[in-house]
Amino acid sequence: MHEASRRAARLLERAQAGEADAVLTEVESTLRGPGGDLAAMHFVRVVVFIVRGDLRAALAAIELMLRAAEREGSNGWIACALSTRASERMRLGEEDGAEYDVDAALRDLIAAETQLTDEPDPIAAVNARVGIAVGYQQLRLYELAGPQFEAAYAISASDLSQNVNRAMWLINLGEMHLHWALELYQIGDVAAAEEHTLIAEGFARRAAAEDPGAYRDYALLMAACARADRYDPAGASHDMERYFEICQEQGISPAALAFSAPFRAVALKRIGRLDEAVAVMSAAVDALPADAGWLITAATYRTHAVLLQARGSADATIGLRYGDTVASALWRQRQHTLHTATTLKSLEVLRAQHEQATRAADLDPLTGIANRRAFDRAVRRAQAQRGAAGATVTVMIIDVDRFKQINDTSGHPFGDATLRSIARALGAVLRDQDLIARLGGDEFAALLVDADPAFGSAIAERMLTAVRELRESPATVSIGVATSSATELGEALHRADQAMYDAKRSGGDAVREFMPLAEHP
Repeated sequence: MHEASRRAARLLERAQAGEADAVLTEVESTLRGPGGDLAAMHFVRVVVFIVRGDLRAALAAIELMLRAAEREGSNGWIACALSTRASERMRLGEEDGAEYDVDAALRDLIAAETQLTDEPDPIAAVNARVGIAVGYQQLRLYELAGPQFEAAYAISASDLSQNVNRAMWLINLGEMHLHWALELYQIGDVAAAEEHTLIAEGFARRAAAEDPGAYRDYALLMAACARADRYDPAGASHDMERYFEICQEQGISPAALAFSAPFRAVALKRIGRLDEAVAVMSAAVDALPADAGWLITAATYRTHAVLLQARGSADATIGLRYGDTVASALWRQRQHTLHTATTLKSLEVLRAQHEQATRAADLDPLTGIANRRAFDRAVRRAQAQRGAAGATVTVMIIDVDRFKQINDTSGHPFGDATLRSIARALGAVLRDQDLIARLGGDEFAALLVDADPAFGSAIAERMLTAVRELRESPATVSIGVATSSATELGEALHRADQAMYDAKRSGGDAVREFMPLAEHP
């Protein structure tokens, strides 16, 4: 599965480097092929549609990705699908107000965050972490986005195949703190804003040090922006002009560079070059890209108004007063969203804890498989749901041969390890819909729905072989098998227990099927 993720990572790089059409053709061929219907491949398809700007197609593709990830049981790709759905729904909502649903986005992001526990696939985990971070940042929930970017960086730092991404996540962190500072400036909290520009400079310098290539100049532009309001405004202004031009030559989009204009104007004003600062912001207003985002747009217009006010413009003062009122309202809205997110996260934690406690109550603590309580409930459910349909059910009672001797000669820790090994071996031969449980001591039971006598006997023989071939815990088992309709399941369990004792009396390491006395030879 990890190989599919590595291939997906290579395809993602190509799709984002201008080969979207070729990648789409390749990935759709893979998805149609044998064994190709994988969440990682669906994610590539999602990203291609995002690159193309087809948000509705991307959202449809995400639903297919989510179903594939659920089939695979991949928490990382499930989280990636949920977080990407949140981000793309918000982007679509910005184009069509009827589609905008903050609560739905928050639910997806929090569900994604909850899914990410011990994800073994680093590529799935990184993409999920970044997706969650991007979603939270779209909502201006910087406090929640930062830890996700930091987690992505930590995963990339421990995975040599993702070294290139390390600088990218540091840049994301630097950008996030610069955006946070811009929003704080708009509500007049200068001290807090300067704390975030200090943090942003640290991340930007680390990114420049880690990547001598494509990201270095952009990182140094960020570092210069972060210095504008603190020390060395003259040097910061010079560096911003220099690295802005380099980034333009490298083809970085105007929307990605638009954040730098307010910082450069501030630096120029601080060194007494007010007219030049006004000129920079006038040009920035005229060239403001449509996709710059509301925060950069608001910061650009506000900085322009502040500079015009400094030159004595009465109109700028009136406009600035209105802008400050809007900024304060948006900040309150952000705080409300943050409170909602925090509450939802707390509720999700409680729900997960409740589910964990419920699962724990149904699990045998030694072996990790179902316990008697869970087995008895499964039997009752089979009787209630299958009885009317007359379905055939096979049950097995399984007992470890001479287990007391194992405990007495090798000790209880070895005996416990033997039970764990046997539980794994028995479960490994069952279907997904079947149940294996430890009833207590050295006794196990299995419930196989829609299983006729021949199928049940074949599974029992495979169980016998699987336990016999255990190297770490030499042991054998005796298995009693009985098959009945679901309505007679209680009686079948009694018959399987009788058959198990018949297998033990024959010397163990055997399967016995219950047969009425008339059927015995």
